[in-house]
Amino acid sequence: MEALEIARWQFGITTVYHFLMVPLTIGLGLLVAMMQTMWHRTGKEHYLRMTKFWGKLFLINFIMGVATGLVQEFQFGMAWSEYSRFVGDVFGAPLAMEALLAFFVESTFLGLWIFGWNRLPRLIHLLCLWAAVLASVFSAYFILVANSWMQHPVGVEMVDGRPVMVDAWAVFTNNTALVAFPHTVFGALAVAGAFLLGISWYHLWKRRHDGLDTLAADGTLTIGGSGARDAVDHRVWLRSARAGAVVAMIAFAGTGITGDLQGKLMFDQQPMKMAAAEAACHDGTGFSILSVGNLGAQSCDDITAVIEVPGVLSFLANGDFTTEVKGVNTLLPEYQEKYGTTLPDDPMYGERAGTAIDYLPVMEVTYWGFRIMIGFGAIAAAAAGAALWVLRKGTVPQSRWLMRLAVFGILAPFGANSAGWIFTEMGRQPFVVAPNPDPSGIDSVFMFTAAAVSPGVSLAELVVSLVALTSVYAVLLVVEVRLLFTYVRGGTASAMPELAHDDDHPGAPTGRKDDGDVLAFAY
Repeated sequence: MEALEIARWQFGITTVYHFLMVPLTIGLGLLVAMMQTMWHRTGKEHYLRMTKFWGKLFLINFIMGVATGLVQEFQFGMAWSEYSRFVGDVFGAPLAMEALLAFFVESTFLGLWIFGWNRLPRLIHLLCLWAAVLASVFSAYFILVANSWMQHPVGVEMVDGRPVMVDAWAVFTNNTALVAFPHTVFGALAVAGAFLLGISWYHLWKRRHDGLDTLAADGTLTIGGSGARDAVDHRVWLRSARAGAVVAMIAFAGTGITGDLQGKLMFDQQPMKMAAAEAACHDGTGFSILSVGNLGAQSCDDITAVIEVPGVLSFLANGDFTTEVKGVNTLLPEYQEKYGTTLPDDPMYGERAGTAIDYLPVMEVTYWGFRIMIGFGAIAAAAAGAALWVLRKGTVPQSRWLMRLAVFGILAPFGANSAGWIFTEMGRQPFVVAPNPDPSGIDSVFMFTAAAVSPGVSLAELVVSLVALTSVYAVLLVVEVRLLFTYVRGGTASAMPELAHDDDHPGAPTGRKDDGDVLAFAY
């Protein structure tokens, strides 16, 4: 492998891992803020327990997100210095705003929320959480502004070979960012909804398994027990499960609507990306449900559409069912005419200077990434709808396999989010800053990925850093999963130690095996 390939793997691994934390932090943060708002308005105990329990899981994920995000800065500086120089004048403002919100506002108000329980007035304490959560949402917007500029450069002019920002408003209101932002937030809510549903399902099942709740043949539910897993706890899990299911379904509808808008922009701004995602080799109107081809082959000659729905591709691109959409075979000559057939003979390209440019992204990744994104999202939404129907009885079936399915279902929207992100980034290749044939973009501003890698970093250094960062991330993954499992098993008592004392009451187990099962972290 060459240094460029290693650098791309490093970027992919660190970014995808970090992106696992982002949607859960954004989505769960919003839901926890709503839970505390309900507690503030009603004073009901189950809303307080919901806030405490889900808030603790939110904090664990937030901390891991910050830790993995810091590594991103390191790998940008080490492996992508030429890229950093090229985009530096544009990225300075949005990344500064993101840092201000992420590391100042979020951290400050989250700290006040953590240590402000029973110290701050309730309203002030609630406003601290909303400030931290909204800051995380807006910090995501500024990251998307920077990323969207790479997809659709606007608001700049070229000076000495580098883009210089001349219109900050155009950069911050880039139509790509305005559409990507709600799509990302809805994706985050889908993750949070499935998270609430899967974990709450487990606890409702556990209560039935332990005999705390019984369901008679006529459908009458009897809620029993006392202490940490009493009737109030039952309301915690039932309300959480129902809320998660409703949020997951609304979020899927939102991602569908915003995804359609995003798709139409992509057809205008990056037609090759969407053509590759559809395996649309020839001009036409049909959307491929299933296409086959030789694995790894970068040629349309190997692609055969097995199942195709006429008109759908045209609708996704143009909003009608008849306008033909350009396929790969038409777009390739257009790209070659506009941007050249070989990389420029420039030292910044190293040994790649003068080599042929392949404008077709890896079709397996874009094609299946697009379908995994939609498929996993649809599965999660359908499962949420079915769960909402089952939960009408006030509990869940005793089936252990159904419980496991609900818990593993948490991974579906995570998979959809990750696949969507990979599709977005991989589909832009061979550009790191993509040119835009769209009239609202600036077609002359682009950068090949081959020119973006740091010239002074050796292959060995990149390999060592790749192994080191991957190992660190693997350890962090194990730590996070263990922490989440521990606190999830502990139930509400893991976030409210005072409830654990009720273990002394007969028939009120908390799910803990011993005192070390639930960690001592309380806030």
